[in-house]
Amino acid sequence: MKAPVYIFSNGELSRQQNTLRFDGPKGMRMVPVETTSEIHVFGEVALNTRALNFLTQHGIPLHLYNYYGYYAGSYMPREQYVSGYLTLQQATHYNEFPKRLALAQAFVLGALRNLEKVLMYYQRRGPGNYGEVLDNIRDAQYLVTDQQDIETLMALEGNARTVYYQVWDGILNNEDFKFESRTKRPPLNRVNALISFGNSLMYVSCLSEIYRTHLDPRIGFLHTTNYRRYSLNLDLAEIFKPIVVDRIIFTLINKGMLNASSFQKDSGGIFLKENARQTFLKAYDERLKDTLMMPRLKRHVSYRRLIRMECYKLEKHLIGDEPYVPYVARW
Repeated sequence: MKAPVYIFSNGELSRQQNTLRFDGPKGMRMVPVETTSEIHVFGEVALNTRALNFLTQHGIPLHLYNYYGYYAGSYMPREQYVSGYLTLQQATHYNEFPKRLALAQAFVLGALRNLEKVLMYYQRRGPGNYGEVLDNIRDAQYLVTDQQDIETLMALEGNARTVYYQVWDGILNNEDFKFESRTKRPPLNRVNALISFGNSLMYVSCLSEIYRTHLDPRIGFLHTTNYRRYSLNLDLAEIFKPIVVDRIIFTLINKGMLNASSFQKDSGGIFLKENARQTFLKAYDERLKDTLMMPRLKRHVSYRRLIRMECYKLEKHLIGDEPYVPYVARW
């Protein structure tokens, strides 16, 4: 099974015969294309058109991150599967507002239901009582179909997340990780740094899975299609952030795998140090490999595969085969 490759060191990535080679401070490292699904570059890496052409031949996306570990951009090989017919249907569903709104509502509903699942999971396992917050999130679910424009729909989700974040201090129960409020660009405390980093990884994972389907990542439904290069991956990420990213954050902090020394102050914000990013990435990669039983399929599938399956469900919706129903965790 193919797996992502992460490069943290500075160096050079090149083609060597029928494989890739990375030369860094610790010497040479071979990157077999047969087992590589995508490459994530966190260091300063030089590469040439020969290497890029080789990545294109094997359909391997290359994702780049900035100094702070946040997503900066991607080299996406030419689309292997994009269908003209499906792209036309995707654009039609975007341009015909009732169709776009129905999909946007489905993404928000999936996100809210997974927020609920996360809180129910921790309420069963801890001393906290999150009943009032759960009621607010459930109330928001009932209001989703009442929202008749994208702006109020996103505001509904944003307000529900604000309420959801209010119980994080109880789940974490750690003086070094007080949530306070959601801040971005830059994150102003450690919890926000973790959320921003984890969400960035989820956006890229969704982008990579979309690439392997017939969907066009540039046409989203909840997130407006504009001068932003990709938006569909942002839609899909809303569903998976609570059950993947948030759960990882809780685990890393509650198990003492990250602490106050794992972060640094820079440019007016708080960011993860390199060793903390590697710890998070290891947990993230393991989470995406975790499997769970899918009763309908009668087999186990990984969380990474779940993202791909969400894309397939969306394809069926766009061509009129089956209405899209977002994935909701069953634990």
